[in-house]
Amino acid sequence: MIKRIVQTAGFAGLIAALVLTLLQSLWVTPLILQAETYESAEPTPVEQANDHEHGGAAVAHVHEHNDEAWAPEDGWQRTLSTGGSNLVVAVGFALILAGLFSLRGPTRAWHGLLWGLGGFATFALAPSLGLPPELPGSAAAELAGRQTWWIGTAASTAVGLALIAFGRHWGLRVAGVVLLVIPHVVGAPQPEVHSSLAPEALAHEFIAASLITNAAFWAVLGWAAGWLYQRHASPSA
Repeated sequence: MIKRIVQTAGFAGLIAALVLTLLQSLWVTPLILQAETYESAEPTPVEQANDHEHGGAAVAHVHEHNDEAWAPEDGWQRTLSTGGSNLVVAVGFALILAGLFSLRGPTRAWHGLLWGLGGFATFALAPSLGLPPELPGSAAAELAGRQTWWIGTAASTAVGLALIAFGRHWGLRVAGVVLLVIPHVVGAPQPEVHSSLAPEALAHEFIAASLITNAAFWAVLGWAAGWLYQRHASPSA
């Protein structure tokens, strides 16, 4: 069983990481690079006055913090760093899926796809409703508060979806719906003033790109994990 889980997670994670890295290189990374040009640009006196009036101090703090952080060089170094990070994350998520399959294994590959879409809803879609993906140079609330809300939202969404999908009593399904809603009623921590160095249209495109690439990643991860898990169960299939 352990060998089956590890093999499934390793191969599925590799496939999904390659797909995610390719999509990010073609769509997400160019948007980040474009946003970084606004972040590194020196503001004019008029922009400085407007920033101060509209809460630009928070953005300035982000700008100052990002100047001190290490970042990979554009090109192969950035792609390699992104690909390595994606592989680690993908294998970790695939281990979770394969472990869950040992409790309720998929009988068809498309069952794995449903599990993958559940992972997307849990780890990407639901948290993004309160904390959407942010470009460099965006003002944000305190990190600890955002992390706490994100973890709580992911956990609540995972349990809620499980109750809706596998609950045999209507009361359990109602409880699942309540769990899905609670984090968004509480609300995610927000900055005092929403501001960004990048144009609003670029920020919206980045949110869409991030969610679409994540959806593709989870779909591929779930389908590959489901297919491989079933294949390992039936070598002659």
